Amino acid sequence: MLIFIYNCYGGTHSSALAAAYHLKKLPFGRKPTKHEILNTDCFNQLSPKEMGKLIFHGLDEEGHKVYTIGRGSSKAVIPAMRGVLELFEKNGTLHEKVVFSNTSPTVPLAMTFGGLFSRRLKIDPIGVPLLVLGSRQASQNIIKLVERTKKHAKMTSSMIEVLDNGFAG
Repeated sequence: MLIFIYNCYGGTHSSALAAAYHLKKLPFGRKPTKHEILNTDCFNQLSPKEMGKLIFHGLDEEGHKVYTIGRGSSKAVIPAMRGVLELFEKNGTLHEKVVFSNTSPTVPLAMTFGGLFSRRLKIDPIGVPLLVLGSRQASQNIIKLVERTKKHAKMTSSMIEVLDNGFAG
């Protein structure tokens, strides 16, 4: 079995969308509607205090677990999690392959500013429309990232994978 952990700055926008695409809760053949975006699990709902918290989104069609996490500005969260998992792997108690996938490269400027206005400054009338615009702009890149993440997970023999993803386009 596999565990997928999509991660981004706040854990509430691009990673939440990636989890939704992974779980087939958002459409693949068209851009999502405003309603679909705003009703995505955890979308624009997490506070900065929830950064670093693993959030379970569900099981995919193959029974694999899908999670998200917000890293904040820390460059240590994912390496620290990897280090803990490596300890479990060394002592034989890691029984599922874990794939971390960074969704940040898919984030367009509209989503960045939307998150700033909505989550940080609490100005939803400006932030939410920007988040919807950015989510729609990023949809194809997020879908490609999810497809590559799933494909990579099947191909690798490593128990712990960290995908930085560079540019996801």
